[in-house]
Amino acid sequence: MAFTFELLGVTPVLEFFTHQQAQSRRQTPPGVEYLGSYKCTLDAFIESVETVSPKHGWEVDQAVNVVIGFWLSNVESIHYWKKRLDDAGQENLIVARFADLRSLRAEFEQMF
Repeated sequence: MAFTFELLGVTPVLEFFTHQQAQSRRQTPPGVEYLGSYKCTLDAFIESVETVSPKHGWEVDQAVNVVIGFWLSNVESIHYWKKRLDDAGQENLIVARFADLRSLRAEFEQMF
């Protein structure tokens, strides 16, 4: 199974919570997870992916490798979002999306 991981932005905690609640009520593809963290660190997102992987039947090692690969390949983007998170203050989260490509494609198709 092919996966994707990407940082999406910074948002207030309450907005992220509201989004997660709405996602749980909608008929969305099961292989897409939005992850929020108070820290823009590799360790924080690895921990998040390790937590959600068993729920989807994803191989944890493969999922972690995708996050590590993103981290090694996107240093400038990571620095940018880390700075935005620092500027936003403590009441905000950095949000990332982890998904299997098939489910992500299905989610995009639902939008149209």
